[in-house]
Parts: sequence; structure tokens; C-alpha cells
Amino acid sequence: MDKELYIIRHGETALNKHGIVQGRGINSDLNDTGREQAAAFYAMYKDLPFDKIYVSALKRTHQTVQQFTDAGIPTTQLSGLDELAWGEWEGQARSDESILVFRDLLEQWTSGNYDAKLNGGESPNEVAARLQEAVDEILSHPEEKLVLICMHGRAMRILLCMLSGKPFSEMADFPHQNTTLYRVSLTGKQFTITDFNNTDHLKV
Repeated sequence: MDKELYIIRHGETALNKHGIVQGRGINSDLNDTGREQAAAFYAMYKDLPFDKIYVSALKRTHQTVQQFTDAGIPTTQLSGLDELAWGEWEGQARSDESILVFRDLLEQWTSGNYDAKLNGGESPNEVAARLQEAVDEILSHPEEKLVLICMHGRAMRILLCMLSGKPFSEMADFPHQNTTLYRVSLTGKQFTITDFNNTDHLKV
């Protein structure tokens, strides 16, 4: 194995809790629950010898891994890891209209239209292009054997499809909660998901 990636979603924010749309355009803080989730993840994995941490440009990822960073693990921000932008729907509360709009969008993605996006937002193909740049940067450091990546739910689903060779129409196959962990090993050019939607740290 050449490299192992611990890929986690950020902790809960107030907008997560209240079902408000939150993408690349909203830079929210963790709430109390999110900080507790982050602390629980740190408590379970703090003894692993991470060589590097990568976070998105959004502070909810920085806050989720802050204890690791404070412990001295080098941390790099890559905007390519940002959440998918939901455009004009960001910051909007769940409504009958939004449910229909998002259902239609997800149906387009499931049917293979990966260029579909909301007004002012991003498509899966656009997110994948910047995710690939982030992955290329991470892989350009072979000396970093054990890597922690903190990112966002929808972008994480797209990334896991990319790494596992699945079409984006199957991104729903990668469920997630706040601070969910996916472990991915890299041997040669082959990525293998070795741990799937792991939330054991939240059960302690």
C-alpha cells in the first residue's frame, strides 16, 4: 500500500441541523454538536501517525480537524475540496418548492446528466474537475503515507465515485453523516475503499 486516505465529512453546523441548504457559498461554523463530533473523532484517531491533513477552504472543515492541527500535524487548504455550490438555493430553508427542485436535479444526475446544476451552482462534472486537481496535489507527495482529508457530503460522494470508478449516477451509494469516515487505500494506481461510512467514534 502506497498511501492511505482517511476521508471524513465535517461536523454538524446549525444549518445542517435545521435542514437549510449549505454549499460552497456558505461559510458556517460548527455548532455544539459538531464540536462534540469532532472531539469524538479526535479521541478515537489521535494516536494514528497522520503525515498530513487536507481541508477545504470552508472553516467548518478546519474546525473539525482543529485538534489534530493543534497537535502539530501539518495542514493544507485545498479549495478543490469545497462543497458543491447549490447556487441561488444556498441558505434557503426546506420548502415544497425546494423539495421538487432538488428531486428533479437528483433525478437528472441519476439518469446520467452530470452537467445539470441549479442556477448559479455547480454540476458534478464541474466539482469533479476541481476535485481531480486536489487529488493530484495530494498524490504528488508520496512521502505522505497516512493522510486525513476533511471535506463535505456531496463533494465526498463525487470523490468516492471517482476513486472507486463508479459513475456519478451511483453517488447515493455512499451514505454519510457528520464526521462519517471512509478509509481508502492506494496501491499503485488502484484505490480501494476499506472502511465504509464508519461512525464508531460517535457510539463511544
